[in-house]
This record gives sequence, structure tokens and C-alpha cells, in this order.
Amino acid sequence: MTRWLGAALLVVAVGGLISPAATQCPPFTVPVTFTYLPLPHQQVTSVSLRGSFNNWGEWPMEEQPDGSWTITVCLEPGTHQYKYFINGQWPRDMATDRDGGPLDPQADGYVDDGFGGQNAIRIVRLPIGDFYLRHRPDDPAYRCVADGRLVIRAQVPPETVQELWLVTQTGKFPMERQLSWPDGEMWRAALPLAPASYRFQGTRTDGQSFSLPEESAPDFQFSGQDPFPQLDWLAGGVGYQIFPDRFYNGDPANDALALETDAHNFNLFSPQPILSAWGDPITELHCCHQYFGGDLAGIIEKLDYLRSLGVTLLYLNPIFTSGSAHGYDTHDYLEVAPRLGTEAELRELLEEAHARGMRVIFDFVPNHTGVGFWTFQDVVERGPESPYWDWYFIRRWPFTPGDAAAYQGWWGLGSLPKLNTGNPQVREYLYRVALHWLDFGFDGLRVDVPNELVDAHSFFAELRARVRERHPQAYLVGEIWQLSPQWVQGDQFDSLMNYALGRDILLRYARGELSGEEALGELARYHAAYGENVVGMGFNVVSTHDTSRVLTDLGGGDLGDTPSEEALARLRLLSTLLYTLPGVPVVFQGEERGELGAKENHDAQRYPIQWERVNQEVLEHFRQLAELRQELPALATSRIHTYAAKDGVLSFFRGHEREVLVVANNSPELVVFTLPPGSWRVVESGAVLSGSTVIPPLYAWVLVQERE
Repeated sequence: MTRWLGAALLVVAVGGLISPAATQCPPFTVPVTFTYLPLPHQQVTSVSLRGSFNNWGEWPMEEQPDGSWTITVCLEPGTHQYKYFINGQWPRDMATDRDGGPLDPQADGYVDDGFGGQNAIRIVRLPIGDFYLRHRPDDPAYRCVADGRLVIRAQVPPETVQELWLVTQTGKFPMERQLSWPDGEMWRAALPLAPASYRFQGTRTDGQSFSLPEESAPDFQFSGQDPFPQLDWLAGGVGYQIFPDRFYNGDPANDALALETDAHNFNLFSPQPILSAWGDPITELHCCHQYFGGDLAGIIEKLDYLRSLGVTLLYLNPIFTSGSAHGYDTHDYLEVAPRLGTEAELRELLEEAHARGMRVIFDFVPNHTGVGFWTFQDVVERGPESPYWDWYFIRRWPFTPGDAAAYQGWWGLGSLPKLNTGNPQVREYLYRVALHWLDFGFDGLRVDVPNELVDAHSFFAELRARVRERHPQAYLVGEIWQLSPQWVQGDQFDSLMNYALGRDILLRYARGELSGEEALGELARYHAAYGENVVGMGFNVVSTHDTSRVLTDLGGGDLGDTPSEEALARLRLLSTLLYTLPGVPVVFQGEERGELGAKENHDAQRYPIQWERVNQEVLEHFRQLAELRQELPALATSRIHTYAAKDGVLSFFRGHEREVLVVANNSPELVVFTLPPGSWRVVESGAVLSGSTVIPPLYAWVLVQERE
């Protein structure tokens, strides 16, 4: 529906923006053209566009008379990652794979792809034009229940609204400008949780008034029932990720069992595994088949250490019988890996963790198995006669396990045969596995590569329904690397692994790649895309087993190096931001000790923690951050407001009364910055500041408003 206000067109669409200029694209999307130009004499037979906007599926590009390949697609505003898929092959690095240059000169930048290369990014913005007000009551980004309040939001173009009111059956409530970014603003109001009918009324900066819905149309309705409840136990918590083989060896007697279950016993293409002492050097097998002996007993021994870090949530990489050190090639979903311990030890771990106030989630791998999985072995032996033939995508039989040409594997790897989750039998089996371990005592699960499953969205909608029926407080996290609100609408996951926050924004800011203005705008865009309830449950990561270590990414070097003071300062800056944003900061094992490790060095980030070595200042910093989250209730809320940015400085408010202010400076220089009105106490030093002040270089302050 539209309404004329003078010479401007006000768009008030419940489902999104309707723009007369974008007739070829759906509402609130922008046409974007991608072009690949082959090198001279390069033979190209096919090019596809694959990215975060299509779950990395294939959109074929068309060859043009000049030899280039192009495609125009409709994308929503935001930062999108992508690669060109050329002649059926993935490029390693979109920034360098064209004779050292970019595959797409129009790219707006590059980010880590999680596989040792880089994805290109395109930043899509709405064209400046007609005024609109966007509200979608079915989307948690616009309406949700967070921290026990009904949160209602609306998006408008930047600097176009003077005032905005939420008019309900009980009164008229002012809305606040919560988030601002270059091509948008999000306005917000919060009400007591109760049934409500409401509409928006406001005044533009040009003096024109507007209303949504139209005055003659019925109000929006909220039933009073929360369709997507938050998990309150996450509030104020701290997460910690453990890669069991490389954490701590509590029982050397089970070390050699790793060799008995390794993929080499089932896969002639898999290398001979090795068993190493805890401090042995990295080999070419380090990623997958070099075992160091870490186990469940070791985790139990270190629970008090983890509690000293304020940890309330443990995430364990795969602990079930598998063919590798990483465990993502499952051989038995219902058996604890003997190299890691026994089911009795797992039960002890869960009980001891719970006794210390920690919840534990396990790694669930439904997209593929290992070649030693019993259904795959039955297919190897019996071929089409096997009742599990349709559990996989077999191209020919007989075949040798590990032969990637004989069947479909994850990313073409013969060691990871892909499951057919379109098969009802496969689904039922996987649902049973998930519920088995939740019944056993786990508090949730992290799902490996959910976007790559067959019929993924319906699979996870059913999984969520079944889990919620028996375990309403279970935490469901999906491994999605990009900004992807479609996965957290209340029917699939509670949170994603928020690399889109930690690596695409915080890491780039801490490295100095983004200015304060750019980073604050990206933070605003990120928090506008997700429901406030989702943000409050965020599984916020910067580094994991799939990335280089944070200190390495910040210029601290690789294993054996001594990080510079600048790299350490940038680590403290980044971790302060991670711990003060809404959601749960999740630390990969050893980051709190100043560990180093480059992914490109045979996944050196997974090297065992050398417990006799620690950067004590870094360790104390992480402990203080955990204490800060307990001391400041504002940091346990789901609410954030952007404040201001200047040069290398960004700042944002936390808390329902904006009582906490976080100010960070990624510049190596002092920056003069104006604080909000009132007096502000620096938590670390106790100094009380007001007006203009000087922000130290490579530093982050947490300030609390002094109440009169």
C-alpha cells in the first residue's frame, strides 16, 4: 500500500519495500551484476556464482560476446560473500587467483573462507530515493520478545525521520533511533509482554507526517504469546570450545586406541596415522591423523580451570567414534570414541560440568559420515542390494572406499561420503541420534555445515520441533559463516556460529582494516538483521578449530614466535568488544593463554595446549572480562544502541537504560572523542570522565554512567 505525501512516495509495505525504480527485483532488493573475465587464452566452459546469498549453491553465469561471463541477481542490502566456480572448480583465493590479482575487480573486499583462502565480498546498499518505513511482524528482526519485553522495530532511510511513535490500545510510546548505518536506520520501542494492537505514526525531517498502516486500515496485532522464546540461561554467560585430542591428556592408557579406529583401517587412500607425544612438532598429518592423546579425562581435570575463566557453556568438537583427530568423519554416532574415553567418563564430565554451573553442547554431523560408518560399509560390501544404498549418492559400484569419483563426498572428499537427508530413513536415524545424546545429558548441539544438507530447512525445522518437545531448554547452533537471518526465524536454530560478527567485523576492525565509522555501521547492520532475541542468544566466535588463532590473525606470528606488544594490544581490544556485545562470547581453547597458530601451517591452530607456557597478562585479561560480565547486568541484556564513531573510534551503549558505554580505538594514535552527556566512570581505572576526552591507542574502555 502507498500513500502520497506531497511530491514524495511513502512506501508502507508490511512485506517489505516497494520501489518503483526496482521493477525487475522483489521489494527491498537491489539488482547486482557479477562479471568474470577469463585470462587471455584461458579455456572456460562454465562459470557459476556461489555465495552466502544462495547457500553456496550454483547460479550459472552466461558467456557474453566479449568472452566475459555475467549474471545479474537481486540481493538484499548488506555484505555478501561469494566465489566464482570456474570449470567445476573452486578457486582458492578470490583476491589472488587471477595471476596474483583478483578474480573480480569489482569486489568490495575479502574475508577468510575457512579453508585457507578468501571469499570476495560485495556490499549492497539501497539507492537513496523515496522514503519508506519497513516493518515485518513475522520477522524477529522487527518483532520479538527479548529480555521479557515485546520489542517492536521499524526501518527507515537514514536521517529522514524526526520522530516516530508506537501507538497502542494502551497509549502512545516514543520510539528511539537504535541503530544507524550508511543506508538505513532501525527505530525501536519496548513494551510489557501482553497482547497488543499497534501502529506507527511519525514526522519526517521535512515536516511531513506518516502512518503505518494507513489510518483506515486495521492495526498490527500481537497475540501476547512468544513464538520464539529466548533461552534465559545463556544471559551473561561465557562459552569455551574444546578440541578434545589437543586439550589435555588425562589418561595416557587410551592413546593408542586412536590408531585402531583411524580411517586408514577402512580407506586405502588415507595415510598411516601417527601417535605423538604432547609436545612433538607438527607434521603433514597434523590436521587429521596425528594424534596427541587428549581425552575426556583431561577435560574433567581442567573443569576448575575453565570455571576460573567464567565459562558457563562448553562446546565439544566431535567426541564419537570416527576416523580422524577432528572427528567429523563419524564411524558410530552412538559410541564415545575409545581414544577419548568411555561413556561412563562422558557422564562424569557432564555431571561435573553441571555441578559447576556449566552447560555442555556436542558437535552433530548430519551431512556426511566417515567411510567406517556401518551403513557405508554395508554399501561397500553389498552394493545396490544393501538396504542403505539410498543413504548415499553412489555413482558406481563396486568401488574402493575413499575413491571420491565413486560417490558424492563433502567438498569432493572421498573420506566424507555425503548422506542423503532427503531419505526419510536417514532423517529418522539422525533425529534419534540427536535426541539420544540430549536425553543422555547434553544441553544442546552445534550442527556442522547445516546449509549443505539435502532439503536442509525442512530437516532442521523437524529437528527443532522434536528437540523442543522433549528438551525445551536445549540450545541449537548452526555452523553458518555469513549473515543469514533466514536460519534464525524461530523454526530452526537459536543462533548461528557468528563468524559474520567476530571475523567479518570485529577482527577486521581490530586489525585496522575498518575505520571506526565503517565498523560501527557494520555492527548496526548486523544487529538490525537479527531479532533482538536472537542477538541475545548469539554464539559469538572470532576463532575456532577452522581458523587461524586470533593472535596470529592480529600479526602475532605462528607457533614458536613471540607476539609483539601491538598484536597483544589488538587482542585485548578485540576480546573486550567480543565480551561486551550482546550474546555469548565463545573462546577457542588456548586463546585466553595467548596461543599462536596459523591455519595455513597444517592447521597449527589445533596444536595441543602447552600448559606449562602461558601469557599471564592475557590470561588475567580474559578472567577480568568474565568478571565484568557478571558485575554489569547491562552486559547480560540483549539490547545495544550505536552511539558515535570518529577516525579509529567506535562506541555503543549496552543495557535497557543505556547505562554502559563501550568505546574502542583501533588507531595507534590518541583520539579526542566526545562522550554522551553526563558523567561516566571507567570500570578499569575508576576515573570519572565527561565531555571531551582522549581515547588511548589500541584500547577499549567500558564505562558506567554515574547516576545522580
